[in-house]
Amino acid sequence: MTQPGSVNLAKVTLSKATPSINLTKPGEQQGVMRVNLNWSSGPRGFFRRSKPIDLDLGCLYELSDGAKGVVQAVGNNFGALDAEPYIRLDGDDRSGADTAGETMHINLARPELFKRILIFAFIYDGVPNWAAADGVITLFPTQGPQVEVRLDSPVDGARSCAVALLQNQGPGITVHREVHYINGTQRHIDEAYHWGMKWHSTTK
Repeated sequence: MTQPGSVNLAKVTLSKATPSINLTKPGEQQGVMRVNLNWSSGPRGFFRRSKPIDLDLGCLYELSDGAKGVVQAVGNNFGALDAEPYIRLDGDDRSGADTAGETMHINLARPELFKRILIFAFIYDGVPNWAAADGVITLFPTQGPQVEVRLDSPVDGARSCAVALLQNQGPGITVHREVHYINGTQRHIDEAYHWGMKWHSTTK
């Protein structure tokens, strides 16, 4: 048990003061990292009559060979673990009436295959109220501590939030806290981060 005032080495929370951490280091044997998005879906208090909030988890990716794409439920772009893009999105994982979650997996067995991954969340349904959603994304690498990024400093009315940016910087992959709220869809996340994707008119 973690004692008051001690540091929990099993989990690191990225904040404005400590915005980044190394996920992989040279020589480490990494496996498939789980990424969880959890939030409060049940409307409470003043929002009790509001529609429950439904968040979706996804990511933009760029591989070291230049391939770019998106992994998300929209358009059934669920990805794959054993082939490009080495990222796979699972279905909804509801754990209770007032809580909900989604899970994505990233295969880090060969981290050199990735250039960058931008993990995002967006409000698929319900009032765009991030404070009520109280969302948190947790990364579970196979080596090292869990990495938590809370969707704090909410900007109500924004539909999307770029949460964390994973980058391959030579000696390993780092994860950087973003928590950048964007009033738009995945296309607007792309534009904000200069990803350079080509979006079809029917794609968000």
